[in-house]
Amino acid sequence: MTDATVDGPSPLSIVTSLYLRTKTLHVEAERTGIIRQILRGEASRQGYVLLLRNLLPAYQAIEEGLERHRDSPGMGLLSRYRLARAPAIECDLLALCGDRWRRDIPMLIAGEFYARRIMHAAQGDGTRLIAHAYTRYLGDLSGGQILRQLLVRSLDLRSAELTFYDFPGVSDPDTLKSDYRRALDQAGAFATDPQAVVEEGAIAFSLNIDLSCAVQEAVTHGPAAVAAEG
Repeated sequence: MTDATVDGPSPLSIVTSLYLRTKTLHVEAERTGIIRQILRGEASRQGYVLLLRNLLPAYQAIEEGLERHRDSPGMGLLSRYRLARAPAIECDLLALCGDRWRRDIPMLIAGEFYARRIMHAAQGDGTRLIAHAYTRYLGDLSGGQILRQLLVRSLDLRSAELTFYDFPGVSDPDTLKSDYRRALDQAGAFATDPQAVVEEGAIAFSLNIDLSCAVQEAVTHGPAAVAAEG
């Protein structure tokens, strides 16, 4: 008999489990809100800028959380990848809007809520951050290059306005994506509650959908209707 026969099938990797749990939500995310508009080549510059502004705190929360857990045996594997998407977003917002972008581009309630959820996920051993790294970073390494091409065509954006989609020093993005997926799986092996990580992935996708819809709503009806207080 094989080990699989005696002990049952091997457990799914964390990346495979996240994929299976979120694949329906992934399709929904591509069909709603500002992401739908971007994929159809119909997004406005205003909508794209508003999306970037509201994704920035989420990336800051992920990157700060990973740094906080850099010495843990599992999360330390992910913190080695200095993908630094938050500084790239800041560079793009500066290029797109000038140095008043923090004052001129509003934060939305959905953006604030998304960032707070990531901060919550970073508590404890931090392994729920795996779900947010999976949702954002693997997405950036997979569909991000397609989005870049669409934005160049539909909004005529310059390279200086698209550094979010650049990974300096990376000669082969496919290799980086494969390596990062492996690191996610290795980190997931240290999770004391893998199912909590998987369910956090569903929450992450739902929050992305909420934010995408809120951005489109703000573009259509004005930011005041959905802006965060303060």
